[in-house]
Amino acid sequence: MTLLRQALRFSSPLLPFICRRCRTYSTQAGAVKRVISAFRSVSGDEGVSVGSAVREQHGRDESVHSLYTHFHMRLPIACFPLLGGVCLNLRKMDQVLDLHQEDFDVTVEPGVTPKGLNSYLRDTGLWFPVDPGADASLCGMAATSASGTNAVRYGTMRGNVLNLEVVLADGTVLHTAGKGRRPRKTSAGYNLTNLFVGSEGTLGIITKATLRLFGIPESMVSAVCSFPSVQSAVDSTVQILQAGVPIARIEFLDDVMINACNRFNNLSYAVTPTLFLEFHGSSKSMEEQVSITEEITWDNGGSDFAWSEDEETRGRLWKARHDAWYAALALRPGCKAYSTDVCVPISRLPQIIVETKEDLIRNNITGPIAGHVGDGNFHCLIVLDPNDPDEVQRVHSFTERLARRALAMDGTCTGEHGIGLGKRALLREEVGLLAIEVMQEHYRRYSALDFLTTRCQENKVCFKF
Repeated sequence: MTLLRQALRFSSPLLPFICRRCRTYSTQAGAVKRVISAFRSVSGDEGVSVGSAVREQHGRDESVHSLYTHFHMRLPIACFPLLGGVCLNLRKMDQVLDLHQEDFDVTVEPGVTPKGLNSYLRDTGLWFPVDPGADASLCGMAATSASGTNAVRYGTMRGNVLNLEVVLADGTVLHTAGKGRRPRKTSAGYNLTNLFVGSEGTLGIITKATLRLFGIPESMVSAVCSFPSVQSAVDSTVQILQAGVPIARIEFLDDVMINACNRFNNLSYAVTPTLFLEFHGSSKSMEEQVSITEEITWDNGGSDFAWSEDEETRGRLWKARHDAWYAALALRPGCKAYSTDVCVPISRLPQIIVETKEDLIRNNITGPIAGHVGDGNFHCLIVLDPNDPDEVQRVHSFTERLARRALAMDGTCTGEHGIGLGKRALLREEVGLLAIEVMQEHYRRYSALDFLTTRCQENKVCFKF
């Protein structure tokens, strides 16, 4: 932690500014060499790498956005510097710092993952249920406001973070709820914690997170149910929620997605629209939840209802769901995947999924649908040939239509993937210009770049080297 603060303080006078004219990062001549030297003085030669292979590994994610690894051109500091710069790898900060069993909370460093935390908690009767699929960093999950399959019952990261320790651009350490504070609720001042949850790394580097924990349920039961149509499967989802069933997970997979999962994981589910479901609770409450759910699904034409309480069988089921990205990629070897998501009010879910499915078929796009439909959120895992300009254009047009379809239904252009690079224009449409200006003002204040940005405008030049 001290090293990170020192590194940022060494580099902050040399930080780049963002030119509002050309939207590029710039820095003074020779600054990069000085920053590298400063970093090495803090963390040693072994703690700094400028090799191309390492930079390429850390300069991209699973998206199709372009990769820039020209370290000498720009100098943003982030955990994922897509435009080049300094990538902070915090995985060695992997300690569970403070566990308060009686208060159901824990504080972790950024290298701790959900699996690692739940392994640490295995003898306490507690667990952390937010499950985005990939075993991601918990502080990274906070930065992106991650959610996943359990969100319908336990909420997203936004509702499960009590406090954050954040290092700002000048090395200042901020405790968003006050140092050491961990109340379940507060009305003291601005909600700075939720300002940083979902900020996607634009406001600071999260170095500790205090999280809510939950008791491990007495019983867990999973189920798979097939349906004759997309409409009937999604109608069942809405009706189950409207009936007040406290379902833990309810995931929708269309016929293309379930076929991909079968092939990738050597399964044999019916290749029709399908729901994966899971229930948590006492044995007595489980009986009621299962009974109501079965009745609703039967009324909507559901069949092949297969239940399992066995942990191994349930594990295979959810592994298949979590492998959906790689299963979709395997449909077209050699191609790339592009994932997009939207979220709408639950009552509009049947309409938007049916319209989206029709849009995919009409435009000959390979786009398996999988979604956390219990909270109105679903994904299209599009597989395309990036060397086919016509297909790329069709996919781009489809994703624009999908997002605007969600906005027209009072939803959001992204339920959990975030704005990133691909949805900045859509964010403006969703929240309006005034909200964007407020966000930009927060960014300038927290990132300490406003002065340099102004100077760039006044000089009307951008320095690169």
